[in-house]
Amino acid sequence: MHRRMLGILIAILVTTLSVSAHVGSSDVFFEGDAGPYHIYVTVRVPQVIPGIAEIQVRSASNDVERIAIVPMRLSGAGSNFPPTPDVAERSKQDAQFFTGSLWLMESGALKVRVSVEGSKGKGELAVPVPAFAQRTLPMDRSLGGLLGFLMVFLAVGLVFIAGAASREGNLEPGETPTPAKTRRARMVMAITALVVLGILFLGKAWWGAEATNYKRGVNFFKPPEAETRLENRNRLVISAKGQDPEWSKEVEMKDVIPDHHHLMHLFLIRTPGMDRMWHLHPERAEGGAFVEDLPNMPTGHYQVFADIVDKAGFPWTLVGQIDLKEISGKALAGDDSIWTGAPLAVEANHASVAQLADGGRIVWERGSGPLAANAAMVFKFKVEDKEGNPAKDLEPYMGMAGHAEFVSSDMSVFAHIHPAGSASMAALELANGVPEGNRAITADQAMLDGMPISELLTSEVSFPYGFPKSGEYRMFVQIKRAGQVETGVFDAHVQ
Repeated sequence: MHRRMLGILIAILVTTLSVSAHVGSSDVFFEGDAGPYHIYVTVRVPQVIPGIAEIQVRSASNDVERIAIVPMRLSGAGSNFPPTPDVAERSKQDAQFFTGSLWLMESGALKVRVSVEGSKGKGELAVPVPAFAQRTLPMDRSLGGLLGFLMVFLAVGLVFIAGAASREGNLEPGETPTPAKTRRARMVMAITALVVLGILFLGKAWWGAEATNYKRGVNFFKPPEAETRLENRNRLVISAKGQDPEWSKEVEMKDVIPDHHHLMHLFLIRTPGMDRMWHLHPERAEGGAFVEDLPNMPTGHYQVFADIVDKAGFPWTLVGQIDLKEISGKALAGDDSIWTGAPLAVEANHASVAQLADGGRIVWERGSGPLAANAAMVFKFKVEDKEGNPAKDLEPYMGMAGHAEFVSSDMSVFAHIHPAGSASMAALELANGVPEGNRAITADQAMLDGMPISELLTSEVSFPYGFPKSGEYRMFVQIKRAGQVETGVFDAHVQ
């Protein structure tokens, strides 16, 4: 109780100072192995920094006895010297569910190390957490009124105390102040009042400077703007412009690190119907901009999402828009892909089966209940061939069993998800100390001593995630079969 009250008080103080690779989706969802234990981790990132992150851990088995959690920097100084970990509390209703709270004291690329103990011994993993202040909150009026009254009361009291001390401090019992002492007391009170007013003025200036710095931090971590232009009819040039003037100085495009073999993952979605989607991989050009020779594309207004990971392991999604006339471009190759289909039908009957071009299909095992916002879920999909049998020709798609993009109809939410969760694989490898020269494409590969992912693939793929708010969403589920990238699309209404 005392800890939670302290958290509330500090959160109030933080908010009064202002009184990933995702957009509108700040919480972190992860699924993986901590040694012999398969766990699901959800990190509810606080709205303000410093702030309290809520950690939820679910074990896939009932043999876990203890889970400890601790926040650390993702890399660099402090990444190998954790503070004393907190022990997560086991739920009384569900023995496989654990919860805990952690202070995140700074913005930037952090990680939460999860240590698991049970009948199979000990296991450990680290989950990357992009921590940043997302908003500023006004001070509660009643609290502001109380603090204002106390400030005036103490300031006035200090003036009168100084006057009384000067006027009566050396009097004998029964002696009355002389006119000279009274005059001196008034002078001391005037000087004290000036000093108190000076202190209040300096305090207000300091308070305002801190509030400005805090607001600057909020602006710094807003999704940076993607500046786009078209050259030579089909060459798209993408550069970054931060919402904050300091962004481009701190995050240099020439220093971004690879994620799934690519420095940038570019998504172009035609709006408003969301009836076209391209997943492309531009190359970095001289000066830090990225370029992509576009494939055939119809005329339309396109929403741009471009995922990058900076050298510290912090994921960014550049956001922009562009109007294109019909383009006759290059053929798709490698990991690039396209999907075309029907427009998103708001609040329509949402199908759980997506047909593929070769006659196969992807089936969403969604269950019968409604989808709720702010609830951690595991989205499971089965891939079937044209005879309706489990597909046996799945291949790794950029080292993963699949990729998925969750996009809201108003474009305020975009999340690029993998079977391991919402964290970028580059950050996940940094968090778990995989040496740069030996980094695998996936966390599973790193944890399984290099076992080829093709031996792990089945006809099913799943993604841990939670919708951040209610509304209409379109989910793009991407897999690779027989050398061909295929995309299944599912629409969801979230309550």
